[in-house]
Amino acid sequence: MALPWLQRFELLLFTAAFLCGAVAAATLTRTQGSFSGRCPLYGVAALNGSFPALAQPSAPSLCYFVAGVSGLLALYCLLLLLFWVYSSCIEDSHRGPIGLRIALVISAVAIFLVLVAACVLRFGTHSLCKSIISLNITISCSEAQKIPWTPPGTALQFYSNLHNAEVRPLLG
Repeated sequence: MALPWLQRFELLLFTAAFLCGAVAAATLTRTQGSFSGRCPLYGVAALNGSFPALAQPSAPSLCYFVAGVSGLLALYCLLLLLFWVYSSCIEDSHRGPIGLRIALVISAVAIFLVLVAACVLRFGTHSLCKSIISLNITISCSEAQKIPWTPPGTALQFYSNLHNAEVRPLLG
C-alpha cells in the first residue's frame, strides 16, 4: 500500500533522527574512551612535560547523560520507525487521537533532552578548547588533536568527535 506523503516524510524524519542520535552517542562514547574513560567536557587541560594532558576531567556522569540521551533518542526513533512501517504496510492501521497525543508528549520530552544535551556538548567542548588554547601550544582545538598527548594514545580525534556529536542531534 502506498503511504501518504506526510507519513513518508514522518518516516524519513524518524530515520534521520535515529541516525543522528546513534552517531552522537557513538562519537561521544568514542571520545570518552580515548581519554581513558574520563569525560573531557568542561575539562581542564594542563601541560605534562611538553605535552598536553586532561588534568581535570568532569564527572563521567555528564558524558553518560549526553550519550544516554542521544542513544535513547536513537532507540525511540528506531522503535517508532519500525512500528509505523509495520502498522502502515502490514496492518493498514491508522493513528488514533490518544496515540498521537502520547507520541507528541514523548517527542516533546525527547526534543527538550536533546537540546539540553546539545547545549552541554557545545559549552563543554568550548570550555575544554579554551583550556587547551590557554596553554599556548596551539591556536585551535582542531590543531590540538593532531599533537601528541599524555599518556600516549589519548585524545585521538577528540575535537572532530565532539564536534560531530554536537552537530548531529541538531541536524536530526
